[in-house]
Parts: sequence; C-alpha cells; structure tokens
Amino acid sequence: MSSRGQLTMGGSSQESGSPFNRGMQHEAKHSAILSRAAKLFNTKGARATTLSDVALKLGLTKTSLYYYVKTKEDLIYQCYEAALRQAHSALDRVEQETDVPLERVIKFMQAHVQTILNALNGDGDYYAAPLELASLSETHQTVLRDDYLRMFKRVRGYVRAGIEDGSIRNNHSTSTTRALIGALDWSFYWLYEMPREDALKAPEAIHFLFKNGLFSEQCQYSPAANPITPDTAAPARGFDREAQNRLKQEAFFKAGTRFFNRKGFTGTSLDEIAEYLEVSKGAFYYHFANKEALLTQCYEYSIDQLDAIFEEVDAGNGSPAERLDTACRRIFSVQNSEQGPLIRYNTITALPPTIRRKILARTEANNDSIGRLVSAGIDSGEFRPVNVLVTQNLLLGAINASMDIGIWRKMDDVDATAVDYLDVFYHGLASR
Repeated sequence: MSSRGQLTMGGSSQESGSPFNRGMQHEAKHSAILSRAAKLFNTKGARATTLSDVALKLGLTKTSLYYYVKTKEDLIYQCYEAALRQAHSALDRVEQETDVPLERVIKFMQAHVQTILNALNGDGDYYAAPLELASLSETHQTVLRDDYLRMFKRVRGYVRAGIEDGSIRNNHSTSTTRALIGALDWSFYWLYEMPREDALKAPEAIHFLFKNGLFSEQCQYSPAANPITPDTAAPARGFDREAQNRLKQEAFFKAGTRFFNRKGFTGTSLDEIAEYLEVSKGAFYYHFANKEALLTQCYEYSIDQLDAIFEEVDAGNGSPAERLDTACRRIFSVQNSEQGPLIRYNTITALPPTIRRKILARTEANNDSIGRLVSAGIDSGEFRPVNVLVTQNLLLGAINASMDIGIWRKMDDVDATAVDYLDVFYHGLASR
C-alpha cells in the first residue's frame, strides 16, 4: 500500500483534503519542485540549471530541497520520469474517452499541447522535455527509455489499429508515430514564444492538420514519385591546406553537435570530443578558443546548412508543394547523413546574450521560410487552410527529431525514409 493510502485510513485529520495531511503536503511540495525545475530545464537546460536555481525560485533553502531530491541527477531523473508519467496518464484518459484509433492519436497530441497551455496559464504543472537523457546514469537512462518506448508503442498501436479497421490510411506506422511524437518535442518552447491567441488555437490546428493533411485535393505533387538525391561534398585535395582545415573544423562541428545534443553544454567535455575524433586536446585549441566558441560555431554551421537549402529551394521553379517537400527532405537528409546532425536548441542559453540573439534571429528567418512556403501553398490552393504558425512549428519539430530515426526503423534509403516520415504531414491520418 502507498504512503498516501496509509495516511487516508486514519481519523478526519488524515483525510485526503485535510490541510493537516502531511503526506498530501509533502506531495504538493514535491510536485511544485518538479514543476519549477521542469520550467527551468526547458528554458535554461537541465545540466545548466543548479539546485540553488530551483531552491531560489521556490523560496526554499538548498538544504530543504535535499529533503525531496538527493542530487542534481536525481532531480533531472524525477522531472523526466514525471513527464513520461504524465504522457501515460494522458493515454489512459484518451483510451477511456474513445475507442476510435484515429481520435486516440489526435486526442493524445492535443492533450500534450493543452498541458503546456495550462501551465502557461498558471492552471497546471510544467513538465520537462527529456532532451538531455544521455547525461544521466545508465540505470536512469534505461528506466526512462523503457517508459518512452512503452509510450511510443501505445501510440503506434493506435495507428496500426486504425490501419487495420480502415479509419487510418495505410502508412509506415513506425515513421508516422515518430514524426507525430517528434512534432511535439519543442512545443513547450514555441507555444510560449508565439502570441497567446495563436497558441490557444494549437489543439484545433493539430486536429485539422493530422486528420486531413496539408495537401488538398487540387495538389498534383507526389513526393514518392520525385526522388531527391542528397548532396555530397567533394573531398579536399591533400595539398589544399585551407580545405583540409575546413574539413577538420567541420569534423569538430559535427562531433560537438552530437555531444551537445545528447548531453547539453555543461554535460559535454572537450576531452570526450577529442577522444571521439581521436585527436589531442591541443588540436581542439588550434581551431577554437574554448567550448563556448565551439558551441557558437556549431549553431552557425547548422544554420549555414539551412540557409543553403532554403536559398536553393527559393531559386527553384517548382510548385509550393514541391518546394516545401524539397526543403523538408533536404533537411531530413542532413539530419541523417555525414553532413549532420543539426544542433538542438537545448544549449542556446549557454551562449552570451548578444550571440544568442543573433542565432535566434537567423533561426527565425529559416522558420519563417517554411511558413512562407505553407502560405504560398494555401494561396495556390495546393494546401488546405491550415494554421500556418502552428504547422511550421510542428513540421520543424518533427524534422528536428528525425536525427534518430535510424534507431526506430531500418533505413536503407534516406530519401525514401524521409518520404515515409513526412507523409503524415502531407496526407494526414484519416482514410479518404
């Protein structure tokens, strides 16, 4: 029996609603700590947040905090565990509300977004996006990954059940599920950043987009019929010192990005990066002044690649559908090739404010490029009248999450995998 169950078996002062119920008080304080920590993790990064930061925000002493969490690692683990527990609770509620697989998938996504909106409105707890899972101990990682996999399989089960009963159109269920869940990864960020009136429309926008898809009946473009060959950089010649230095720097960018994405800024060490590349630490300092300089250039390198993709797409003569799909598949290719991956923004707060503002301005410009392509498709009649702002953020979230698609499915052909992955955005879930 749980401690709460034991407490509620006593007299009236032990009833669940009593202010004298110590178990309930402890649980409320514990939830407040996890919520406040989750908010800090989402904005500052888990490893960059200190226990003192959390205690200060709650008006507690650091000693008081140790009554609820043992260490910083324990706090991160508990926050990530709470987020996954919340996801499973949402799935439980969805299963009680409807037996229709299509509705279950969409309601789960809407519930995730509504939880964030409730927190922003002060009506609920914050939950941490598990972006720095790799920085935890193997034991904690295993527990959380098992919980995440169980959540993933529940959602994929709805997709497969819908395909079987005909309510969901045929698709690659693993790719579709990964795209749907990945689309939500950064919702804690963009729901906060966008105007509140637009954020409040997100649940309805999710329902419309993922039920119907972006492509209208007038759209003649077929991604599967238009394979895209990924770009490959020519190797540098041995006597071209400048080109050789560029390749060495790019190797640091790629390795640094992988470590920063997995472990955050604080959790990443230069020794690890040097060991991974099989070079000395001195080789690092030949190219970069410090870890912060490497992180800055990792961001710039990622954005440079996106700039090049959008410049190529903007110069093309294809329809809005073709240009949007080309951009998305090009980015997907970078994420899953030797060119990538692209940087995740869980480390952005480690940069100085002036550099951070510059990076975010460039990022917003690329995000808006996706939005302009969606708007152009709506104007031409190729796309349904979706919510542009919500759609571009969901699409970018899914593409950002695509860097680990090889963990979830066999990937013999990167471009064919991209077609499977993006299909749910273009054609939705509902059977025609």
